[in-house]
Amino acid sequence: MDTISFDDFLKVEIRVGRVISADHFPEARKPAYILKVDFGPDIGIKKASAQITAHYSPEDLEGRLVVAVVNFPEKQIGPVMSQCLVTGFHDEGGDVVLCTPDKEVPLGTKLL
Repeated sequence: MDTISFDDFLKVEIRVGRVISADHFPEARKPAYILKVDFGPDIGIKKASAQITAHYSPEDLEGRLVVAVVNFPEKQIGPVMSQCLVTGFHDEGGDVVLCTPDKEVPLGTKLL
């Protein structure tokens, strides 16, 4: 495992956002959704491609809080420009389970 300094960690903007829409992404190589996530007034709404179709339907995702990295460079994924990285963990089968706060917190709150 590589080590990083605490200063390196502080450079990563890991924030809480709320999914405002989740749509199927048929052009993706692996099953995915295109999410629009609201990170509050300071950051705004960002788009993300997320391979989370095994455990979540679009209806399950809308309104849900998620944890995402918001300061990576944008990445072209097929026809979509992904603007943030929604975080999660692989389950035993390799499918992604979202990383989410267990209580309500203000949109845009930074992970400490």
